[in-house]
Amino acid sequence: MVTLPSMLHASVPRASVSRYPAPRSSASREFLSFMLDGQEYGLDCARVQELKLLGSLERFATDGEIIGGVALSHGVIMPVVDMRAATGPGRSAPDTDVIILRLSSGIVGMVVESVTGIVHVRPEAVQPLPGAPGAGYLIGIARIDGRKVVLIDIDRLMSLSPRRPLRAA
Repeated sequence: MVTLPSMLHASVPRASVSRYPAPRSSASREFLSFMLDGQEYGLDCARVQELKLLGSLERFATDGEIIGGVALSHGVIMPVVDMRAATGPGRSAPDTDVIILRLSSGIVGMVVESVTGIVHVRPEAVQPLPGAPGAGYLIGIARIDGRKVVLIDIDRLMSLSPRRPLRAA
């Protein structure tokens, strides 16, 4: 099996993805960082199966705003969630990054503006998010080398149900 850092360089060669040196603490966790609307986010590397370019996926039914249709990768059909939809209309460039996630609910593709790298986060570097009650999918903000990375629990985020039940007409 290919490790995530080498996958980053092989799957997304045009991106300047850097590997940050691992902290001395063995309690650190690795997060894949990515950009959305000028903010850097991170998700647990253990949930990442691979990185793809949007243009390399065989996609079907690409009409949705948030659910950008379904795609086929390595014989697996998966929903594709366009995270850029929350920040405005996303560009549909073929070199847009897609993070293929292995979640408890199945395989999901997540479209982001760009993958920025892998960050090692020690628990003491994570601060709670002020003013975000009820957002159980937000782990906190990690301050790493002067950067602020919002850490998310991607399994919880992708399993959220609508606040109001949908009703049939």
